[in-house]
Amino acid sequence: MTQTGICYIVGGGDFDIDRFYPGKEDCIIAADSGLVYIEEAGYHPHWIVGDFDYLGYRPKGDNIICHPVEKDDTDVALAAEIALEKGYRKLYFFGISGGRLDHTLANLQLLTDLSQKGAEVYCFCPDCTITALTGATAQFGADYYGTVSVFAAAQEAKGVCIKGLKYTLDDATLVNNKALGVSNEFTGQASEISVKEGVLWVMWQESKECRLPEMIADCDKKTKRM
Repeated sequence: MTQTGICYIVGGGDFDIDRFYPGKEDCIIAADSGLVYIEEAGYHPHWIVGDFDYLGYRPKGDNIICHPVEKDDTDVALAAEIALEKGYRKLYFFGISGGRLDHTLANLQLLTDLSQKGAEVYCFCPDCTITALTGATAQFGADYYGTVSVFAAAQEAKGVCIKGLKYTLDDATLVNNKALGVSNEFTGQASEISVKEGVLWVMWQESKECRLPEMIADCDKKTKRM
């Protein structure tokens, strides 16, 4: 059953509290030491997942899912797996950047995987917000400001279009060994970024007070044109 709420997943990296405001219909999952941030913010997680090597102790309660230290997935990935099993398709990640670079890269790969599975994902970092697009369009309001960059998450991303930003693209192909899409800028008008094939990482700075972009899947755009 698909849930209408948002699943907030919190890891033990750098925590940005600015967009951490879960509602009653939302779910909160702590990944290992992310539990500390959640409790400091005055919330209680619905699930606590991990091997708890960073937390330093095993929490008590019937909402604990403990895993061995030697495992194939990160604690954040295991938390995301629970979110999908519970029917959540919009996932907000906190505390999954900073600290160890290998963990940050693993979490970016996780965003790619979740986007390919049809989830709408956002990673809120202290210095930027990151999302992943798969066959979709992200529409930004005219109130956005600051810099925005796009990267091919896999070997290449085809059919990339950028409208309304300082630098535009039309049906371009981005590859993962050339940073063609880095350091673009919002211009004070509505803008959009889209990709037809492959996955794009889109990350922007500033604009924290703005509403998140509207995500439109390719199938939704085709329906509107019919």
